[in-house]
Amino acid sequence: MEKVIDIRPIKKQMRSSCKEARRSMDKVIKANFDKKIQNKLLNLFLIREADVVLTYVSTEIEVKTLDFIEALLKQGKKVGVPKCLNDKGDMDFFLIESLSDLESGFFGVQEPDPQKSKIAETTEKSVCVVPAFLFDEAGFRLGYGKGYYDRFLSKFQGKTVGICYDENICDSLMHGKYDRPVGLIVTEKRIIDLL
Repeated sequence: MEKVIDIRPIKKQMRSSCKEARRSMDKVIKANFDKKIQNKLLNLFLIREADVVLTYVSTEIEVKTLDFIEALLKQGKKVGVPKCLNDKGDMDFFLIESLSDLESGFFGVQEPDPQKSKIAETTEKSVCVVPAFLFDEAGFRLGYGKGYYDRFLSKFQGKTVGICYDENICDSLMHGKYDRPVGLIVTEKRIIDLL
């Protein structure tokens, strides 16, 4: 019989280390890396051809997405951002027309107001930009541990692009049977194509 290992304490420790490393990043270096990642994203064929782009709204320790969102909106793209629907891990994406459509939501993250926005309808031509503390070379991620993206991506039919800093790419991460790898990873240094 195969021994089952509880990977939750290991992941929790890894998240804590990653948070600390992100908080201590030099702000000038981080801004430079963020700009490089944004430029790579905007030039991806997948993004240019997408009918809808779903992306997270960044916090201080994440790869910045605010300029990316504004650039997409200026191009006339449909942009959906996430709204946590409850504390059970359910999340949906709602279309926004500007960053002013956002308000403080779950965990203090900027979210759309579902009363003023409509759900982003997606197709196979849609792209979801996925955050993580770490990605491995196979596209699996260490997320925030709440399961929101895991649940959403299990039903999502479009393409997925993970973004993080190059120092946050590792050889291999432990993952569960419900984890879904991303198809591309973009860092400030490279694009890892896993499609």
